[in-house]
Amino acid sequence: MSQALVGIRVIDFTHDQAGPSCTQMLAWLGADVIKIERPPHGDRARRLWATPDDPADSYFFLLLNSNKRSIVVDLKTVEGKDIARRLVREADVVAENLGPGVMERLGLGYEAVKVLNPRAVYASVKGFGSYGPYSAYKCFEPVAQATSGAMSVTGEADGPPLLNGANIGDSGTGMHLAIAILAALVQRGRTGKGQLVEVAMQEAVLNLTRVKFTPTLRDGKPLGRTGNRSATGGYADLIRCAGDGVNEAVYLIIPPDNPEMFTAVTEVIGQPELQKDERFATPPARARNAAALTEILEGWARSRSKHDVMKALASRGVVCGAVLDTAEVLANPHLRERGVVYDIDHPTRGRFSVIGCPVRLSDSPFSPTRAPLMGEHTETVLTSLGGFSADEVRALREKRVI
Repeated sequence: MSQALVGIRVIDFTHDQAGPSCTQMLAWLGADVIKIERPPHGDRARRLWATPDDPADSYFFLLLNSNKRSIVVDLKTVEGKDIARRLVREADVVAENLGPGVMERLGLGYEAVKVLNPRAVYASVKGFGSYGPYSAYKCFEPVAQATSGAMSVTGEADGPPLLNGANIGDSGTGMHLAIAILAALVQRGRTGKGQLVEVAMQEAVLNLTRVKFTPTLRDGKPLGRTGNRSATGGYADLIRCAGDGVNEAVYLIIPPDNPEMFTAVTEVIGQPELQKDERFATPPARARNAAALTEILEGWARSRSKHDVMKALASRGVVCGAVLDTAEVLANPHLRERGVVYDIDHPTRGRFSVIGCPVRLSDSPFSPTRAPLMGEHTETVLTSLGGFSADEVRALREKRVI
């Protein structure tokens, strides 16, 4: 079976995480993603979280760039700009997340690309968008979380705002951009024209945070932080299990609109009499007395592993999950069986675990390939797509354009 996006070509000028997470999703779905990297070091992500004594590509880069091809082009040269323009003419999608004004200075902004290729969807990630009071400001993951409201609602009630551990600013923006690109491609099928697609990081995280604004819309007051406790009137907390590690715990939720779940919890822990305890008889009572209920639950869970606790409760329909650390996730048998975590071979890294595509299409199977070495496909792309001869490619290499 063919993948859904076979035949879609993406010329990818993105780097770091927000843009590459988007183009990786397109590549996972079958698009031919050609990553444009600049000499001498390529995407700066190749060295992120790397150690000085380790010259191989960082795992950070490898996790974000599988299923892509890489070419190296010096876009500051006349010849490099010509290469980029030739490739753009063959693109279905042109993606970028460079700083404000960078693509325009390279002669590769939306207006220039629209002239070269009116059918191209031009996809752009900006921290705060291309207009507005913040538009010239740079933005990274923590800034997107801070300025969207997400950081203000994360943390313990009596503690400071905290950064969310998940990359909702970078990868969250990338997923929003992928959705927008697919919509633009569908519209192009009707109109024959490409268009500019833009996602601002601040706005993507705001979208992911929007339900947290419910109380503020109701009473005009900013929402406070609740830590692991429920902010919706039900019971939710972290239940510590056997072992001393901070991750030896299960997160448990008893929604306010599901009394049967509390009944199941009391039966699993062997204390059905708690159903008649006034402290826990109603959802508001359980929310008010959450600390007492957590203490009771931990008295039962402290002699059991977090996996056993999760199995016992989840098998009765209770919403809960063991707190898996990153090493446990990579070894998790459920994720392994589903193929979202798998092992892959790499020429410099050897064999290592990779996190793959979370999207499942019944008629578009995911076929994983490793992340490319820097410039691994330069000659192939230039001769097959750019129309360069072998002698021209050799001359460009001698001039250090590629």
